[in-house]
Amino acid sequence: MTTDHALAPLLAPRSIAFVGASARPDTPGHDMMRMIRRGGFGGGVHAVNPNYREIEGYPCVPSLADLDAPPDLAVLAVKNERLEAAMAEAAAAGARSAVIFASAHLDGDRDPPLAARLAAMARAAGMPVCGANCMGFYNDLDGVWICGFPSPRTRRPGAIALVAHSGSVFGALAHNDPRLRFALAVSPGQELTATIADYLDYAVARPEVKVVGLFVETARDPAGLCRALDHAARRQIPVVALKVGRTPAAAAAALSHTGALAGSDGAWQALFDRYGVIRVETLDELSATLMLLSTGRRPAAGGLVSIHDSGGEREMTIDLAERAGVRFARIGDATRTALAGRLDPGLAAENPLDAWGTGHGFAAQFEGCLRDLLADPDAAIGLVSADIRDQYYVSDGFAAAARATAAGTAKPVAVATNYTQVRHDGIALALAEAGVPVLDGTVHALAAVRGALAWRDFLDQPPDPPPAPPAASAEARQGWRRRLAAGAPLGEADALDLLAAWGVPAVAHAAVDGEAAAVAAAAAIGYPVAIKTAVPGIHHKSDVGGVRLGLADAGAVAGAWRDLAQRLGPQATVAAMVPRGVEIAIGMVRDPQFGPVVLVGAGGVLVELLADRATALAPFGPATARRLLDRLSIRPLLDGHRGAPAVDIDALAAAIAAFSTLAADLADLVAEIDVNPLVCGRSMLAVDALVLPGVP
Repeated sequence: MTTDHALAPLLAPRSIAFVGASARPDTPGHDMMRMIRRGGFGGGVHAVNPNYREIEGYPCVPSLADLDAPPDLAVLAVKNERLEAAMAEAAAAGARSAVIFASAHLDGDRDPPLAARLAAMARAAGMPVCGANCMGFYNDLDGVWICGFPSPRTRRPGAIALVAHSGSVFGALAHNDPRLRFALAVSPGQELTATIADYLDYAVARPEVKVVGLFVETARDPAGLCRALDHAARRQIPVVALKVGRTPAAAAAALSHTGALAGSDGAWQALFDRYGVIRVETLDELSATLMLLSTGRRPAAGGLVSIHDSGGEREMTIDLAERAGVRFARIGDATRTALAGRLDPGLAAENPLDAWGTGHGFAAQFEGCLRDLLADPDAAIGLVSADIRDQYYVSDGFAAAARATAAGTAKPVAVATNYTQVRHDGIALALAEAGVPVLDGTVHALAAVRGALAWRDFLDQPPDPPPAPPAASAEARQGWRRRLAAGAPLGEADALDLLAAWGVPAVAHAAVDGEAAAVAAAAAIGYPVAIKTAVPGIHHKSDVGGVRLGLADAGAVAGAWRDLAQRLGPQATVAAMVPRGVEIAIGMVRDPQFGPVVLVGAGGVLVELLADRATALAPFGPATARRLLDRLSIRPLLDGHRGAPAVDIDALAAAIAAFSTLAADLADLVAEIDVNPLVCGRSMLAVDALVLPGVP
């Protein structure tokens, strides 16, 4: 028991007082008293109700003030109209924490509303609160079941912790599948004081917990969530998250490409990437990944090996694995030889493996083949792919093979059904208890495997410190901070100078506001040049015909400047023409919850159309920058395409990492930065940049 954690009085109390307890059947006040007994809680329990002397065998007192000692936890199972008085009574009685089931909403309420008043009282008393509008929690490790409804679940302490903003998700996962063996499951509700970050931090501190699942709607304590995720990463406890509400609402008012493309979900993805959070899309993927990781086994180096009893389902798995991004192990000749010695004639010794032939001695054959596959140096994790069902000798044979193989290896072993509706309750539970989870559905099983491999890869990453800005430009950087703090707008030339101060290479350029100045600047830079409008407020120059390229002499420059001045205004930027190359966009947007987010994507005029991008929280080092580049669909272009020279990836990653340092250094003064394009070829230069100052 983690007794020194701030949430210990709430989640692992030694004494509990149930305010609003009732002896009337089929009421929340009665159900919560029955559930605390069913959970097996061994601490002190009191019911609080002036109308009874005992409820469900527990002593009952008229009020919290009548208790002999302050309770660790006060469960406030009262209507909204009584909540404020009940919270005040709990604080006065010295209760160390509280649970609130009701919604904390009153029609025609005053300002501040009831929820805010309750939170203020709880904070003043130092009381963590679960709720309001929550379903409570199950602490199966310590037998603390706090809920106002009956449940058929059985206490089976395990290694999974779950925190779900949705009460329905909490109920779906905690009440249905006994294979999901929980250490802790929490419905935090409105999070009046205790947030998802606090529950995550508590769960990670429990040595019994091997994996944590999150169903997340929002982050009410972003900084606390970052700390809790960092705690989980340092403890090497995987976190699996299903984040809902992925609409890019944060980008609605964005003026730059970066702001429009990053969106609110880009910041969440960047957060998850920084701390190795495994992201899933559905509740089935969430439960499958939790089951696989709850064994505590970490995949070895390499890819997936799988054994099948069906050629057709094997082919389906191959197709779906490619779509899921799951690599199969490339087994060696020794493994192929070993397999060939076991297989019936006509079966190919390969991975994934169809091992069903005549069926004679199939259990021993499957066990031997799976053992051979897992012994291969490139095998990370093993799957037995079969639609097992109860009371069927073939399924029993597959299960025995999986159990025996798992007992002889440290690598994860699981059974994957291809159909989610097979009737296998008994055999699946028995396998789970033997440390071999049964993952239902090919897609869900592959998602779990992908998550496990991603977690392994995250743990294997070396430290990646962000680069320091160039020492020679320290004075210039301080000058930029002063200028941005004053709120002065920056033109394109200023923005390029800003990049250079942090070590991001920029094209030779000059700001001009007259024809003679434009011609002189072009001569100094060297022909050919480009000239672009720099009129304030025009953020997407090509959209208004504000860019002229390939100007080869003074006459062309003069004519181009006059055209821009007449149509748009006299302010312009003259810049060197950059040789053609792969166009990359990099940018920064200041997320209101998680701070500066760097975006890397396909650049040029198709930046929004291609939607090819990746994000990371700033700052970061070159290794992270390379991983961002590797996620892009245009990544092959950087290696050279149809005779084009390959891009210096090391230099590009260094430039992106330097930009991330700039983003972190200026996040308190800049709302958005947009560099598009960064042209990557024989040279690497930022050609266009937009900086939008803004103090939070």
